[in-house]
Amino acid sequence: MIQEIKTLLDEYSLWLKNKTTVREMDDWVEITTPHLDRHNDAIQIYARADNHGYILTDGGYIISDLEMSGCNLDSPKRQQLLKLTLNGFGVRLDDSRLEIKATRENFALKKHSLVQAMLAINDMFFLASPMISSIFLEDVTSWLDTNDVRYTPNIKFTGKTGFDYVFDFVIPKSRTQPERLVRAINHPDRETTESFAFAWTDTREVRSPESEAFAILNDTERTPSAAVIEAFRSYFIYPILWSERQEAVERLAA
Repeated sequence: MIQEIKTLLDEYSLWLKNKTTVREMDDWVEITTPHLDRHNDAIQIYARADNHGYILTDGGYIISDLEMSGCNLDSPKRQQLLKLTLNGFGVRLDDSRLEIKATRENFALKKHSLVQAMLAINDMFFLASPMISSIFLEDVTSWLDTNDVRYTPNIKFTGKTGFDYVFDFVIPKSRTQPERLVRAINHPDRETTESFAFAWTDTREVRSPESEAFAILNDTERTPSAAVIEAFRSYFIYPILWSERQEAVERLAA
């Protein structure tokens, strides 16, 4: 199993390197990553020198795209959730831009943190319809509370590679169940699947061997494809469809 995980990590690192391109733009360098947003466009970030380090930013893309899609982030609840998520990745909000400072030594780590923050916020706040009254993470939190599931929210772990990952909920070990790491995924697709798969693959190396991972998938508007479900299972992540969530209560609440 250890060799299999190492091979997966090596393959991911090679894929990331080969699929990343850079282009100079005056004082900035545009970095095009292989990660895809909800429009299936490659996520781009921008870097420039700053004193003895660098500034990395999304140029305001994520927030403006959500607002143009009818997702209003002005409510106190959503502003609080936005700040909590950004703090988890060490990213700050400057006007509408997501930014993070880096040095030569931690550039790769900070780039990773910014991209992960962009993906997390894009998925967290994206609403399939502007008429939806609450975001998915709030629904999942409420469901866990209703079913007396003990958890710690918004926990960050450092994986074997040194990269940080934020999990929406961590359910502690009990007498009958191991530690469980949970993410609520509002828009299950290839990109969010790959993001969680790598986070879990890297993190499980430094957690208890019995630890488990769960992905709670929003299938309210669209049923996740069979390929997405199978991808989660192939990485030893248990997918839970929101429409079938009651079937998983015993496993999470124990």
